[in-house]
Formats: sequence, C-alpha cells, structure tokens
Amino acid sequence: MQDPKYVKDAFSGIAKKYVITNHILSLGIDILWRKKTADIVYKKKPKRILDLATGSGDLALAIEKKCKDSEVICSDFCAPMLEIANSRGLNTVLADAMSLPFEDRDFDLISVGFGLRNMEDWSEALVEMRRVLKPDGHIVILDFSLPDNKFRRALYCIYLNKILPFIAGVITRKRSAYKYLAKTIGEFPSGKSMCNFIESNGFIGAEYTSLSFGVASIYIARRAE
Repeated sequence: MQDPKYVKDAFSGIAKKYVITNHILSLGIDILWRKKTADIVYKKKPKRILDLATGSGDLALAIEKKCKDSEVICSDFCAPMLEIANSRGLNTVLADAMSLPFEDRDFDLISVGFGLRNMEDWSEALVEMRRVLKPDGHIVILDFSLPDNKFRRALYCIYLNKILPFIAGVITRKRSAYKYLAKTIGEFPSGKSMCNFIESNGFIGAEYTSLSFGVASIYIARRAE
C-alpha cells in the first residue's frame, strides 16, 4: 500500500501550511465536504467518536461543532500534524492506525478524512477500525475519488498530476509530497469498488455519496458481527 516512513516525513514537511493549502487547492470546497461528513456523523448519534488520521483536525472540528454532545478523540501517527490539531483545542492521541492503543469495542463511530489511502495497509487499517468499534458501530470515510464520467476524469487527472503539485509546491515548497498525494488518489478504489473493499474487511451495508461531480466521496458502513 503506502510507505509509512515516507508518508510521515511528507506530512511533517507540509504540516504548517497543510490547512491553507487544502483550502486554496479546492477553492474552499473541502470545507463543505467536511460539513457534509459531519452531518452524516450527526445522524448516527454517536456518543464516542474516533477521528482517525486526523491530521490538523479539520474534520474533527467540523464534527465537534455539529455533534456537541459527543466525545471526539483525534488520532494520528504524524506528531507535527497532531501538534496543530492539539493547538486547536482538540483531544489528541499519537498513534498508528495499524495498532491503535484503544480497547476492543471502544467507539460508536470512527471517521477518517483523506487518511485511509495514505495508510500502510488499507485492509489491516479497516480490520483495526472494526476491532475498536462497538457492535453496530459505523465508519464514515471522506476521501478523494475519480469521476465516472470519462471527460471529467481526464480533466481531473490533468489537474491532479500537473496543476495541483505546481500550486502546492509554490505554497509549501514541497512539490514532491503533493505529487505523491496525487498518485495515491489514482490508485485508491472509489465508488462501488470501495464499498466492496470495505465490506470484504469486516463491515456491512457500505454505501457512498459522491461530492462535486465525483472528485470526492463519503463512504459509510456498519461493523459486521
């Protein structure tokens, strides 16, 4: 899947400018994507939430704002990113998604925003999420995807592989990190393929919602017994 050392180093290098760069690259649409994800989380009425691969905490903040009665714990394996999340008032735990320091059946819901595709092993990560979820608990995953429409996909791939790394490189001076991130989007399953992948790793009832003509998607599934 992904090289954890490279991922950690890449995110450490862009941590300070990660939030503003995301907003610029998406023209602020990523804020709406996280709000939509938080709305979906809210409908499940979870009491205890783990925001996994929280990064700088953008999704966790959106969830906290919407789910005022829920406890939100934020976890990431990249210390510089987690420091930013902590400075924003979030409850953080430094941990690797491959081996979480939580008890079995500890959470009602796990959210992941743009993080699963960067993990060392997607299957192992999902299995570990299932372990710490309560029976009938849910995962809600927000990530990039590729549009089904061939013309839109072609245009999007040009943006991902040419324009995005250039703009991000100007802002962060870490163009290679964003070239890597663009590459992972093309390799990551999306749509029905992603739902099937989720269900093959301990979950049931997987479904997805496409965002912005398919450039991002929200996946939701329930823990299988």
